[in-house]
Amino acid sequence: MEQSTLSELVEIDVSEIEHSPLINEDIAPTTIAQRTWSTYNIAALWIGMSVCIPTYMLASGLIAGGMNWWQAILTIALGNVIVLIPMILNAHAGTKFGVPFPVLARASFGTLGSNVPALLRAIVACGWFGIQTWIGGQAINAMLAVLFPSWGTLSIGPWISFSIFWAMNVYFIVNGTESIRWLESLAAPFLLVVGLALLWWAYERGGGWGPILSQPSKFQTIGEFWKFFVPSLTGMVGFWATLSLNIPDFSRYAQSQRAQILGQAIGLPPTMTLYSFIGVAVTSATIIIFGEAIWDPVALLAKFNNPIIILLSMISLLVATLTTNIAANVVSPANDFSNLMPKKISFRTGGLITAFIGVIMMPWKLLSDYGTYIFGWLIGYSSFLGPIAGVLIADYFIIHKRKLNLKDLYLRNGEYEFTKGFNIKALIALGCGVILALIGLLVEELRFLYDYAWFVGFAVAFGVYAAIMKRN
Repeated sequence: MEQSTLSELVEIDVSEIEHSPLINEDIAPTTIAQRTWSTYNIAALWIGMSVCIPTYMLASGLIAGGMNWWQAILTIALGNVIVLIPMILNAHAGTKFGVPFPVLARASFGTLGSNVPALLRAIVACGWFGIQTWIGGQAINAMLAVLFPSWGTLSIGPWISFSIFWAMNVYFIVNGTESIRWLESLAAPFLLVVGLALLWWAYERGGGWGPILSQPSKFQTIGEFWKFFVPSLTGMVGFWATLSLNIPDFSRYAQSQRAQILGQAIGLPPTMTLYSFIGVAVTSATIIIFGEAIWDPVALLAKFNNPIIILLSMISLLVATLTTNIAANVVSPANDFSNLMPKKISFRTGGLITAFIGVIMMPWKLLSDYGTYIFGWLIGYSSFLGPIAGVLIADYFIIHKRKLNLKDLYLRNGEYEFTKGFNIKALIALGCGVILALIGLLVEELRFLYDYAWFVGFAVAFGVYAAIMKRN
């Protein structure tokens, strides 16, 4: 790295704080020598996470809900451009100081209070881990049914397949963060090729772009469209609202701010838009080919008659799901749980806790239909994540002006001790954002507050936190 790049990064002598109960090897600040992730590595990370079955299901779920192809693509593209902004802003501190998300949260919520946003984020990640693992398990189940037709008659087949894919995830958890970077960098180009091949199939079988993209919107008026569009946009932002918080977990390994900014800008919105278009086009093609909109790719591939195509496709789905699950849904909760008791909970232990809670949350219920998935799961948890993002960004850019006491982030009774480890003002701002967003769920006349849950929560928490902290 050039000297100008090094000058923007901060590190400390860890030996000065290794006695603290707030540090272990996994959440300690990365040294400049450890910050090796280039623009390509960051972009590959996002490509690997974006090219996944939930992305496909999200896009085609909009089609099933009544949108035409360009309305769905516009909604998804806009949502990802919006969420890229807090993504880049929160990543800044991770790159500059080498700290993961729960440690960064100590600057605003306090050395112990940081566990509140960390655990809220961790529980969401556990839910996502379960969803991805269930999807991967269904892909394995479909593959086994092709290889062994009698397998399809077993009632416990899906559960055995779920367990197999769960064990595959645990393997990478045990092998740590570096194995994740290797997996993402290797899989990213492969997954894009597979996606484009699926798009070519839709084009050929659907009779060209005309028939595929001619499916009209089901909305008769602008009012009908807007009623569906608003919560859908919030759902799109909510899709990556989790990563917009814990992106420091990855950006702490970036070579520079330029690498994290360009890597995310190149890897996230374009890939999400492209793969979403694939989901939209293929789902539209299924209406023509099969007479119904099939928005579950596992169910779609099961309709193919060629066993070789089914096997290759299912393997690609497994790789896509595995890369997303490990990077997006294991790294953060592993660090978050470790933040609870750094001396007793390591990254691996935290990852295993995530794997077990993910099963308990019954992911098959969350995927029962697109309404539950988009309007229940995605919007519901965004009402908690938006306010957290508002507090973090207001604290780092408005209150501390991008200057943190790195050493005190790992010490009790230091600058970030506040009131016995808790910054009450941050918790008040968080509560205000969450409550206002959820009021819309309880009061029908204020439903728009819930439909805009992430935006409302972010704005309220940002404003309240900046106002009450400046009064010091």
